[in-house]
This record gives sequence, C-alpha cells and structure tokens, in this order.
Amino acid sequence: MISIIIPAYNEADVIERCLDALTARSVEGGIEIIVACNGCEDATAKLAGAYAPTVQVVETQTASKITALNLGEQAATGFPRIYLDADVVVDLDTIEGIAKALRTDEARAAAPKMHVDTSHSSWPVKAFYRIWLQQPYHQQGLIGGGFYAVSEAGRVRFEAFPPVIADDEYVRRHFSADERLNPAGLTFTIKAPHRFSDLVKVKTRSRLGRLELKQKFPRLSSGSGEQSGAKSFDIVKKPGLWPAAFVYLLVNALTRIRAKRQIRELDSYQWERDESSRTQAAEG
Repeated sequence: MISIIIPAYNEADVIERCLDALTARSVEGGIEIIVACNGCEDATAKLAGAYAPTVQVVETQTASKITALNLGEQAATGFPRIYLDADVVVDLDTIEGIAKALRTDEARAAAPKMHVDTSHSSWPVKAFYRIWLQQPYHQQGLIGGGFYAVSEAGRVRFEAFPPVIADDEYVRRHFSADERLNPAGLTFTIKAPHRFSDLVKVKTRSRLGRLELKQKFPRLSSGSGEQSGAKSFDIVKKPGLWPAAFVYLLVNALTRIRAKRQIRELDSYQWERDESSRTQAAEG
C-alpha cells in the first residue's frame, strides 16, 4: 500500500484540489492518504474528512509542518511513502510511477519532474523561473519542491523529522546522487507566486533552510544542492536572456541578505509562505 502524508496548515482553499486528483480512481495495491492538520483555524480538516475512508485526518494544535509530518508518520502503514504539500496537484499515474520506482530493497528517494505554473505570475516571477528551471540542480536528482518520496529501506536512513525549515532538503541529503530518482515522464505541478515580493519570501525560506541545515547538520553533505549562480549556460552569448538573468541574480542577492539576517534570529523565525497562489486556486 502506498502511503501519502500531507501536512496542512490552513489549506481550505487548496486541499480539495489536491485530494480530488489523489482519489480520482482506485490504485492497485491500495493507497492511504493522511492529511496532518497542524494549527488549522479554517475548514481544512472538515473538507479533508469528507474523503474518508481513503483519506484519514489527524490533527494537532501545534502549527508546525515538522510536527505534522511526524504525526502523519505515526499513522502511516505503507511503503513507498510519499510526502506531499497540500497545494500541489499530481495525478495518480505519477503516484503509481513513483511507487513502482521505489518498490525495491534498495535505499532510494524519488520525485517527479517539477512543472511550475506561472500563468498567473507577474513578469519578474516568470523571468526568474525561466532561469531557475535551467539550473543544474534540476538535472541532478531534484528531490523536493512540494513532492518527495522514499522507499522502505530509504526511510531507515533517518529517524523522526527534526525541527528544520527544509524537510525536503534534509531528506535529500541522506541520499547520494545515484540514489535519487526522477523517473522519466512523471511530473507534478506547483503554482508560482503571483507577486515578486512573494517570490522573494519563498526563496528566502529555501535559502534559510539550507543555512540552517549547514548549521545544525554539518555532516550532511549538500551534494548537488541548489546553486545561486546561473551556471547552466553562457548568458553572455544569449542577450535575450539578460533581463531574466538580471531578475534571477537580483532574487538571489535579496534572499541571501534576508536569509543571513534571519539565521541570526532563527529562534523567533516566522514561517513565510506564498498566499497569492492559494488564492488563485480558490478562484480557479
């Protein structure tokens, strides 16, 4: 049986979109979906509960993604195990493809190829992703961005999720490049922020998460982690990319400054997330 754990904090605007895709049909071997509501003050739990018995809802009053992940782990019984953000849309063909790749006695982590929907995004956001998606990071076993999965042997590599910002990067660093899989033809979709300011928030959180891992878990190699420079092509020879490259480098400069400031005040850090893409989902 495939187990899918979905940590959810005030996700009433998007949870049905996510669960509709995951419950569209039956799955060979069965599937259990656990929505771990953490600190929700909206109708997330009620909406998810309507999908029972395929969907099980577990709740905690603590608004913490890590607490939610560990709570979901306690309820999960199957492998492979998939960790999915509530605002992600992925079809069951992709779920089954990832599960097939992870039905092995070997320690493996996997994720589909990420598709970024920028249809509602401003020009600077679209420009950023035009460069970001061409970085080597996306060609070297990208694990994360809202969807990652592990085999049963892979899950033994770490115990409970520790209190970190970048849970996906924490998991990724437990696997070598050869152990990280991106099976061909499998994709999932995330919605890009609408506004430049929201993009900076999201990318600052990503950078801060990597700084935190370096501080708390220095022995976990970053391997082929996300790089800050546009290194996958020679920009000088492609003038048409100069405006997009400028936006990309500007975002990296701003997030570097913000993350370095936030790492000094990590104990009081307030989770930053993009609300604009969630509102778009509610509006269709």
